[in-house]
This record gives sequence, structure tokens and C-alpha cells, in this order.
Amino acid sequence: MFVLYLIILAILLFYYYSTRNHNYWANRNVKHEKPVPIFGTHFRNLFGYKSITDISEELYNKYKDEKVVGYYRGNTPELIVRDPELVKRILNVDFAYFYMRGLTRNDALEPLLLSLFHVEGDRWKLLRQRLTSAFTTHKLKGMFPLVVQCAGKLQAAAAALAARAEPYDVRELMARFTTEFIGACGFGIEMDTINNEHSQFRDLGKLIFTPSRRFVIFNCLMEKFPFLKNHIALMNPEIELAIRKLFEQIQKQRNYAPIGRNDFVDLLLELEKKGKMCGESIENVNKDGQPLKVEMDMDMKMMVAQLFVFFAAGFETSSSATSYTLHQLAYNPDIQTRVQEDIDRVMSKYDNKLCYEAIAEMTLLDMAFKESMRKFPSLGVLNRVCAKKYVIPELDITLDPGVKILIPVQAIQHDEQYFDNPFEYRPERFEEDAVKDRHKFIYLPFGEGPRSCIGARLGQMQSIAGLAALLHRFTFEPSALSTPQLTVNPFANNVQGLQKIYLKITERKLKTT
Repeated sequence: MFVLYLIILAILLFYYYSTRNHNYWANRNVKHEKPVPIFGTHFRNLFGYKSITDISEELYNKYKDEKVVGYYRGNTPELIVRDPELVKRILNVDFAYFYMRGLTRNDALEPLLLSLFHVEGDRWKLLRQRLTSAFTTHKLKGMFPLVVQCAGKLQAAAAALAARAEPYDVRELMARFTTEFIGACGFGIEMDTINNEHSQFRDLGKLIFTPSRRFVIFNCLMEKFPFLKNHIALMNPEIELAIRKLFEQIQKQRNYAPIGRNDFVDLLLELEKKGKMCGESIENVNKDGQPLKVEMDMDMKMMVAQLFVFFAAGFETSSSATSYTLHQLAYNPDIQTRVQEDIDRVMSKYDNKLCYEAIAEMTLLDMAFKESMRKFPSLGVLNRVCAKKYVIPELDITLDPGVKILIPVQAIQHDEQYFDNPFEYRPERFEEDAVKDRHKFIYLPFGEGPRSCIGARLGQMQSIAGLAALLHRFTFEPSALSTPQLTVNPFANNVQGLQKIYLKITERKLKTT
């Protein structure tokens, strides 16, 4: 009988633990779906029925008259923000309250989580200050010859595929191009990924973005029991080992000093030579209210983590965005023709050679790419965490530290009050005058504010260059294996992952003068 009482007590305690915050939004008069014990309103995502992007879009559309919608990720209250002015407050104006992403775990167990994308607070601020110099216009121009080499290999691979006259997965083609670019511009290595399906870098990309069953299970548990993040490592240790070995080899080859190659490894070696990173704290202040001074070393773990995020962040986002663009152009042949004609016009000015200045002039291709990212943003949602008690002025809602914030990027970019007929592919939405007339915080594929994507310009440059190289010489059409609607991995919550995109590739007959 005593054992039975213990079991009943354990069940009651577990029930209390798993529902103790489930009145959070009701107490604040915030509309929300009714949470259930253990799962909150997060059940469908945990078990892979729907991605968090799709769930947030569903709730966004259901509660059209609300500025915010409540959500429960297990027992953790989360606020879905629908109003662009509130989005502006969270991402920019009141950033001091929302500087955390809330995506980190225990970096002592998973050192790759020391990356700029994952670290929080002072470490994030110091890294951001130091790494910003990697993405200046001067640095981008210095990298562009490496981009041109990769684009040339991409054209050669596409020519071989066109000759086969068979449907091909352009998602895989663009993944190889992106990996080749990251190898050249990040690690200073020519991996020949475009022509080798099983190159070291391509296999590494698959390892990073193919979650194991163990990862899925423990990630679910961590969302329900956040304290587990301090005790369990999710990331495959082979990833950290592979990147560390590569970096050590390159370091040694360069005699532990920059060699003027204008790649990311060179930048890290430059930053290491500068010594400690120093700045003002974003987390703590003195008695007089002034920020404390903080400092941090750019050590081996930190450098390897930045290389990891250079690879991971660039790989999935760029390959998905470019392959999705090719898919949209294939299903909109009239737009594809206009984009090609504009590319031809620009290329003829530069002797049909790809260069930094030519890319900058391909306005229609740039608009088409932006429209693709509007319809399918690589980051379907943006995550923030309330760092200190905050009152939303317009709504008089008080948020406590630890409450998560979710910005439903895809839902906002699909909202017909901001983009009429939002599911139509229309690059003209990004003409200069149209952009000026829109609210700045309704188009957020790279985020906004101090924590926006630091590599946005590099990613766009590489993507536009790859697309220009292909569309200048090839036409893309739907094939027998193509589908207008594409499948997204429901477990891909940070970066949306597309499945196969089969298209027919045909070589163009270029006009000669």
C-alpha cells in the first residue's frame, strides 16, 4: 500500500511540475490554445507532425485580431508576436531586454555552441564586435575571386547534367555549390564538392543537418525538462572533431599566421593576433549604473566554433534559398526569361565574365531572390528570450525573465495585409519604391536589429553569383518528378530544410553579337 501511495504522489508531483505555468497567459488575458499536461501546445512539433514555422503560421492566421498569441513549449510560456511595431521593439528598440536567443545548451559539453549564433550576453557582444570586420565591402570584394571559381565549377557540373537530359535534384546541386564555396571562402580548401557527391565537406554537411534519432528524442526531453541541457550533449562529437582537425591542419600550413587569402580562416588568425576581446557588458552594471568592463580570449575552442557556424549557417540557408529560387523560376517561365535577359544585359557589359560589379547590377535577379526568401525564408521564425522583466506598453502585459519570444517570420511575410496575393511569385514587390513604402519589420529573412545575421551580405553575394552563373547558361523547367509544393522537414526548427527538388536543366542558346 505504501508503494501505491508513493506512485500516486509521484504522479501528482509530475502533473504539478508539468502544468505549473499553464495559467501564465490566461492570467495576462492573452489568447492561446488550451495547453495539455507535459506537452503544453507543442505536441505536434515534438512528434514531427508540423514544424514550428507551420504551427506559428497557423496560430498567426487563427488569431487575426490579436497583436500577440500565447503558446506553451512544454511548461515554458512563449509569446508569438504578430504586430510589426512590437517586432521592432523586441528586435531593435528594446533589444537590451531581448538580447538572448535561448538556443544554447552546455558549451562545456558541446564546444561548438560557442559560436556567434549560439552564445548569449557578453560573449555574444564581444564576438559580434570582433567578427563584424569579416563582412565589410572590402572583405567581400576580396573573397569574390573565390566565388567566381566556385561558380565556374557549378556551370561545368550543370552542363554535364543538361547533357544527360534527365530530371535532377537542384537542391543537391546547390548544396554542393554552397559547400564548395564554404570550403574555399571559409577554410581555404578546394574540395571539388560539386563533382564529388561524397566529398569530406558534403558528408560533413549531411552529418550536421541530418538529426539522429538520439538527437530528436533528447531534444524533445530538453524542451520539456530544460535542466537536462546542462547534462546532456546532443551534437555528434564527430562534427567538432572533424572541424577542429581541419582548422589545425590549415593553421599549421599557414604557419599560424594570415597569408592574405581573404578567407575566414585568415580572419580568425588575424583576430587571434589581436589578443583579448574587450568591451562593455550587456548583462551587468556598476553601482552607478555604468556597464562593467568585460573581456574574453579568442582561443582554439572559440575559433573552431566560429568556423562551425560559418559552415552550418551558410550551408543550409544558401542552398535552400537558391534551389527554391530555381524552383520558383521553373514554375514561372516568363519571369525566368526576364531575369535571364537582365543577366545577359549585365554580363555583356563585363565581357560575359562574372565579377563583383556585375552582381551588384543584376537588379531583377536580386528581386527574384528576395521574393523567394519572402515566400520561403530559411529561418521561418526568430527566437528571443526575455532577459529581464518587461512591460509591453501597448498591451500592458508584463513578461517575466525566461519567457520565450517567437517572431513568426514566414507568417508575417505571407500576410496579405502586407503583401497582396502573398502566394503569387512576384519579384516586383522588391522594386525600390515598393520597399520604401513598406514597414521595415515585415520582411525579415535575415532578422533585424543588433542580432541580425552578420553574414547576410556574404550569403546574398554568393547566392546571386551562383544563380547568375546558372541562369546565364541554362534554363530550368518542371520535370515529371517535380511538384509545385515542396516538402519541408518538420523537425527542422532553426533552419527550414527542403527535401528533393527535381527539375529539368536545358542549356540555353546564347545570342552572339
